[in-house]
Amino acid sequence: MKKLLTILLTVAMAAACCFGMVGCNDEEETASDVKVGLICLHGDNSTYDKNFIDAMKKACENMNADLVIKTDIPEGQECYEAAVDLVDQGCDVIFADSFGHESFMLNAAKEYPDVEFCHATGTMAHTANQANFHNAFADIYEGRYLAGVAGGYKLADMEYNGTDHKLPAKNYDDDGNIKIGYVGAFTYAEVISGYTSWYLGVKAGYDAYYGLNNIDDTVAAGADKIVMQVQFTGSWYDEAGEKSAAETLITNGCAIISQHADSMGAPNACETAKVPNVSYNGSTEASCPDTFIISSRINWVPYFEYMIDCTRNDKTIAADWTGGLGEIYAGEQGPVALTTLGSAAVQASDEVIGTSEILNYCLGVLEVGLLKVFDCDTFTVTKTADKNVNATVDDNGKLTGYMADVNTDAAYTPDTEVVKTENGVTYFAESVFRSAPYFDIQIDGITLLNTKF
Repeated sequence: MKKLLTILLTVAMAAACCFGMVGCNDEEETASDVKVGLICLHGDNSTYDKNFIDAMKKACENMNADLVIKTDIPEGQECYEAAVDLVDQGCDVIFADSFGHESFMLNAAKEYPDVEFCHATGTMAHTANQANFHNAFADIYEGRYLAGVAGGYKLADMEYNGTDHKLPAKNYDDDGNIKIGYVGAFTYAEVISGYTSWYLGVKAGYDAYYGLNNIDDTVAAGADKIVMQVQFTGSWYDEAGEKSAAETLITNGCAIISQHADSMGAPNACETAKVPNVSYNGSTEASCPDTFIISSRINWVPYFEYMIDCTRNDKTIAADWTGGLGEIYAGEQGPVALTTLGSAAVQASDEVIGTSEILNYCLGVLEVGLLKVFDCDTFTVTKTADKNVNATVDDNGKLTGYMADVNTDAAYTPDTEVVKTENGVTYFAESVFRSAPYFDIQIDGITLLNTKF
C-alpha cells in the first residue's frame, strides 16, 4: 500500500481530474425512430436494477428513443419469452441486465437476426460470433477501489481519533488486526473482483491518511494489519438475507462494511448499528445519514446512448464493450461513477486533507496508468491444492502469472494469461481480455465465512 502513497506524494494535485466535470450536449434532437426494450431481473426496489432503469430512461430521453421496460424477469425461459414479446412490440434493440439472462438472450438473437440484443456482465459475445448479440460492462473494479480508498481513509480517521489512537477492542482480532466486512451475493468472479478491489482500496486509503496528513504512523495498526471477512447471501436481491449478513459482520466486530448485493438490507443494518458503510449502485444517504460514506456504480447512460446511436444509424455495436473510468461523455460522468460523499466521509479541516482531495489524487493516477488496482506488489497469494490452482506465485507469495477462464466454456477451462508487466509494474489485467470480470483469486487477508454459494 505504500506504493500508492509514494505515487500520490509525487503527483501534483492540479494534475488530478475533478469529479463532476461534464461536457455539454450540442447534438440536435432526432426523430423517435428507435424503440428500445429493457429486461430487468427485479424492479426499481433493487438498487442494481434501478441503476439500469434510471440510466435507460435518461438515455432514451436524451436520444429521443421509445422505451418498453419489463421488470421481475427471472434468469430462465421467461427471459427468452420477454425478449420475443419485445420483438413483437417492435423493439429494434433489447438489453437485459442480469448475468443469468445471457443464454436466453443469445437464443433470441439467433432467432431474430434483424434485432440487436445486448447484455450486461455476460461472457459469451466475444466468442459466440453472433453478429447481433453483444456484451457490455465497465471497469467497476476501479470504482470500487476508489470507494475503498474513501472507506480506508474513514477507518484511519476513526482509529486516530479513538481513545489512545485505537478503535474499540471489538474491532481487532486476537492478532491485533483491524476487521472490516463485506456482504457478497455469490462466489462469482464479478463479486470476488469487487470485494478484492475494495479491500485493496481500503488499505491504500488507510495508508494515505497517515502519510499525507503528516501524522506519526507509529500510532497506527498499519494497513497490512487490516483483514476482511466476507459473508455471502446466495442471492442478488434478498433484503432479509443481506441485513442478516451485515449483522453477522457487525457482531464479529467489523469496523466498516461494504457490499455487492442489491437491497437496502446491509446499509440499514449498518445505520442501526452506527457502523460506517460504503454502498453500491447509488447513494444511501437519505436512509443512512449517519453512516453513508460513498457509493460506486456503473453509469450505463453512455453505453445506452452508444447502443441507440448504432442501432439508429446502422453502425456495428461492439461485441464486447468495456467502459473506462476516465471517459467523460456529453452531459455525464464516465461509465464508472462515484456518488457525492456522504456526511460520514472524512471532511477537510485544518488538521486533515479531505476525502474528496484524496479521491482526486487517486483518480488522476489511475487515469494516467501510474496506479494499477491489482498491482501484484500490493497483495500476496497462498496457493493450495484447492485454492488459486491456476496461479503462479513466487517465494514471497507474489503473483507472477495467472491462467484465467476468459473464453468461457462448459468446463470453465483456463485459457488466457492475464498477468502483465508494463513500465516495471506487474499486475492482473482485469477486464482487458473480456469486459466481464475474471479476477477470481483469493488473496491473503480475506476470509470467506461461507462458500456454499
